[in-house]
Amino acid sequence: MRYLICFVLLFSMVSCEKVEKYQLPEYIPPPAPVVVPDKIDKTVAKDGTGDYTTIQAAIDAAPNNGTEYYVIAIKNGTYKEVLTIPKNKNYIYFKGENSEKTVLTFDNYASKLNASGAEYGTSGSASVFINGNYFKAENLTFENSAGIDAGQALAINIGGNYAAFNKCRFLGFQDTYYAGNNTIQYLKECYLAGTVDFMFGGSTALFDKCTIHSIRSGYVTAASTPEGQKYGYVYLNCKLTGVSGIATVHLGRPWRPNANVVFITCEMGSHIKPEGWNNWGNVANETTAFYAEYKSTGDGYKPGQRQPWSKQLTDEQAKEYTLEKILGNWKPF
Repeated sequence: MRYLICFVLLFSMVSCEKVEKYQLPEYIPPPAPVVVPDKIDKTVAKDGTGDYTTIQAAIDAAPNNGTEYYVIAIKNGTYKEVLTIPKNKNYIYFKGENSEKTVLTFDNYASKLNASGAEYGTSGSASVFINGNYFKAENLTFENSAGIDAGQALAINIGGNYAAFNKCRFLGFQDTYYAGNNTIQYLKECYLAGTVDFMFGGSTALFDKCTIHSIRSGYVTAASTPEGQKYGYVYLNCKLTGVSGIATVHLGRPWRPNANVVFITCEMGSHIKPEGWNNWGNVANETTAFYAEYKSTGDGYKPGQRQPWSKQLTDEQAKEYTLEKILGNWKPF
C-alpha cells in the first residue's frame, strides 16, 4: 500500500494512505471464545534459560493455522528485534513477566532506508506487526525508540482481527499505535504515550480504563473510520494526562472524513484544548466526522467550549457504548 505525504503541520508530517472507496462488508460476530489453557508452550529468555533467546524464534515455532492459543512466556528483558506474526499464525498469546521490564522495541521510522535502499514508510516502520487473528498480550511494553523528532514511527501495526491487550504499554511519539480497517481491538488497563496522532487508523478499538499520555503538543487520535462502521475509537473510563507546561493537545483530527471517536466518563487533564477537536484544515470534515463525549471530568473537560460540530451524548445515546455492544460475543479476557 502506497503512502503519500499530504499535510505539513506543527510537529508533524502525516502520511495518508491512497485507497479506493469500497463497500464495508457485513459485520460477522466472532466464534465462541477459545479458552486459554493454563500452560506455557514456549519460553523466551535473553539469558538462555528458556527455549529461545529471541521472540521471533518462538513465533516461528508456533503451528500454522492454529485453532487454540499458543502461549509464549517472555521473561524480563529488552528484546530489540522487529517482530512479525504472520497471517497464518492465529491464536498467539504473549505473556510478559512485567509490563515495565519486558520490553519489545526497535527504532525504525518512516523516512529511514531499509536494506534495499527504500524508505520503510509509515506502516512499515513498526517494531511489532500483528497479522494473525485472535492475538493476545499481557504485561508487556511495545515500543518504538526512534526518538521524538524521527517523525512517523510505529510501536505496533495491527492487521489481524480481534487483538486484545491487558496491562500493556505502548510507547512512541508520532503514530505509536496503528490498526487498519476491518479489525477490532480491546485494550484493558493499558498505557499509551505519544505526541502526534498516536492512535490512528480505521479499526474499532475499545480502550477500557487506559491511561493516555501526551508527551508534547499534538493530537491524541487520527481515526480513519470507514463510512458505515458504527464504532471507531471508544474510550471508557480512561485517564488523559500530559507533560505539564509542554503538552497542549486536541482529542482528535480526522485522517479520513468519517473519523469516529468517543470519550465516555474519562478524566481529562488541563492539557486538553478547550475546543477539543480539530477539522484537519478541512471544513467539510465537520459534517462527516463523529466526535463525541459523555460526562467526563477534569480541567480538560469543557463541554461548553467544544467545537460546535462535535457532540455531547445524551444518556440514551451513551447506552450504545458498552463492552457487549461494541465487542459482541467476543470475550477477550
